[in-house]
Amino acid sequence: MKTVNERRSRNWFARDGKDGFIYRAWLKKQGIPASELEGKPIIGICNTWSELTPCNSHFRELAEAVKRGILEAGGYPLEFPVMSLGETLMKPTAMLYRNLVSMDVEESIRANPLDGVVLLCGCDKTTPALIMGACSVDIPTIVVSGGAMLTGRHMGTSIGTSDIWRFSENVRAGKMSNEELAMAEAGMCRSDGHCAVMGTASTMACMVEALGLSLPQNAAIPAPDAARKVLAQLSGREIVKMVEEDRRLSHILTREAFENAIRVNAAIGGSTNFVIHLLAIAGRIGVQLELQDMDTFSNGIPLLANLQPSGSFFMEDLYYAGGLPAVINALLPHLHKGCLTANGQTIGQNYANAVSYNKEVITDLESPFNKLSGIVVLHGNICENGAVIKPSAASSHLMQHTGKAIVFEDIDDYKKRIDHPDLDVDENSVLVLKNVGPKGYPGMPEVGNLGLPAKLLAKGITDMVRISDGRMSGTGFGTVVLHVSPEAAAGGTLAILKDGDTITLDVHARKLFAHLTDEEIAQRKSNWQPNYPLSTRGYVQLYQQHVEQAHLGADMDFLKGGSGSEVTRDSH
Repeated sequence: MKTVNERRSRNWFARDGKDGFIYRAWLKKQGIPASELEGKPIIGICNTWSELTPCNSHFRELAEAVKRGILEAGGYPLEFPVMSLGETLMKPTAMLYRNLVSMDVEESIRANPLDGVVLLCGCDKTTPALIMGACSVDIPTIVVSGGAMLTGRHMGTSIGTSDIWRFSENVRAGKMSNEELAMAEAGMCRSDGHCAVMGTASTMACMVEALGLSLPQNAAIPAPDAARKVLAQLSGREIVKMVEEDRRLSHILTREAFENAIRVNAAIGGSTNFVIHLLAIAGRIGVQLELQDMDTFSNGIPLLANLQPSGSFFMEDLYYAGGLPAVINALLPHLHKGCLTANGQTIGQNYANAVSYNKEVITDLESPFNKLSGIVVLHGNICENGAVIKPSAASSHLMQHTGKAIVFEDIDDYKKRIDHPDLDVDENSVLVLKNVGPKGYPGMPEVGNLGLPAKLLAKGITDMVRISDGRMSGTGFGTVVLHVSPEAAAGGTLAILKDGDTITLDVHARKLFAHLTDEEIAQRKSNWQPNYPLSTRGYVQLYQQHVEQAHLGADMDFLKGGSGSEVTRDSH
């Protein structure tokens, strides 16, 4: 508990002399009465609104609801923008800029007279980026997610982002016309909000709630539902209480909280991107978390939520069925129930009475939707530091598979050759894509769920084993091995694989390996030269020089940990 005079904002607004004069006068310029600066908690609203981030385009209205709550509770809100990451529009990938946004957030919070902060985030990378930055400052913080859009509709059926991959393959196979594709496009995005399935954005919202960084029900309320604005207003009230009680991120983000989040992610069939973002957040708050923990703590947790891409339903259905609270309630026997959350209550207290209203959407431990769930971490000579696969989105007949490699040196090589009639490929082949990792692309894009060769699509083949050092959209599916570490650009074994190499994937044994001797691997590596594009200036050069590998969270090496919230020197 901090007294009023111990709050950060008092180091600005309670000052005598020219410095205090400047800090106060220029805020008063905005029509703010002096009384608002005399002891009230100053709450920042970190807003990722942008017309270039369609998933977050409704955040101006959401921010107004947060402001109402802050004012009601006796605080004073000051909204500020940070760089926004629009997954659907940004090239080469929004992931390239996640760490940049985290720096923007960290320095914006630290440099300004804020006692607490509300993070408004929705589209995939905005959530981890904002949390990472806030963790490195560690002041009272609460998250308000933007919510998923309403379920899409097409020709009498429900559709979501996961269907894009199906539609694309159907068009390539001649089973769907371009006119039908245009009709589906018109019915996909029917409202404000992020993807309507358990993609990465929804996974991040669930991660936030499971970690305890939001109020209950944050994860699943649809963006257009009035309850989303109610939650935003209540969050505004809560952040003032958090400041008054000095309830900070480091009090909530304990090792046990991360273990809870991993188990919840398994139960909802969350995105593989959860792995790379949770590792990065742990690195910022100083919790020791390893890639293997993703497998260890999800092992034995069944899939309870029947949601695309691992199931049938949508985020809207999850909310109507009881939301994430119903899932967490079912999981309580496996969770650390004493973990503190943003509202000062424990996970056990918040979710003890939550109920599933639709057992087809949210099942229970006794009769789960799927006994396979979570993230499996693979090891072997292809992935010395690990790789990941999502069993619930994979094909059972490919979980143990051996085949000959078809190797693409980079994404351009893949696009050039994948549909060539002379490509020597069949359904037993293993597609391997190199140089799409953090350094190699750069930025580790969501291209891991490679489209299948056209001639196999024509035969009715719908899945193959695919391996890369890249990522996959949380809306994607298939027997896809991702996040191979070290990446090809860093000289990992992936870099020296060739067409015709025999590769074995054994998910049950947690193995991924090429049938090559250690001597042959060493010989190939001795002749290897990197062949990925290197930036010569700016942020991208800094990124390529300092980004860590996927098994460490792909943060920058110099951003681990934090610098705290204290700023001792004035600007004048």
